[in-house]
Amino acid sequence: MTLPLLPPHPVPLCVIVLAIVAASTDLTARRIPNRLIVLGLAVALAVQMSIHGPLAGALDWLSGAACGFALLLPFYLLRGMAAGDVKLLMMIGAWVGPALTWRIALATFLIGGLWSLLIVLCRGRFARLLANLRQLIGGLAVAPLRQPSLIDARSESVGSIPYGVAIAAGTLGMLFAAAL
Repeated sequence: MTLPLLPPHPVPLCVIVLAIVAASTDLTARRIPNRLIVLGLAVALAVQMSIHGPLAGALDWLSGAACGFALLLPFYLLRGMAAGDVKLLMMIGAWVGPALTWRIALATFLIGGLWSLLIVLCRGRFARLLANLRQLIGGLAVAPLRQPSLIDARSESVGSIPYGVAIAAGTLGMLFAAAL
């Protein structure tokens, strides 16, 4: 499998800075500021339009943002991540386009999944994780017949991670891999 080409400059540098800032605020405050997302989206649109022309740049920006949004939205709807994480990948997608966004999401899922599993195992919460997964899968089967929430509000969480860090790690990894 070949990676898409590295986006033209200044895209990689801007994405690296934005991903690191988002990860650091997610680590310290457990949130990703909307100001950062809006700034990143606005500058990405301007850069894409200056690199590719107004129409092609706007379409690249929109297709990348839509890809990032669509890839994480189901996890937000299942209460598996926060809205800031969805918006962060949407912003990164606006910078790098849909092909690289898809690969960033895959790397992010791998990093975030392994990190989460390690935390669950270290905290001795694996049995609770399995019970929550059974409830989620059972909720998917009867979701049209019941309440909109697939997970019972009384379910006990096995913990959470600042997923912006996983998104930043996946982004940096894919950017460096594409540069090789």
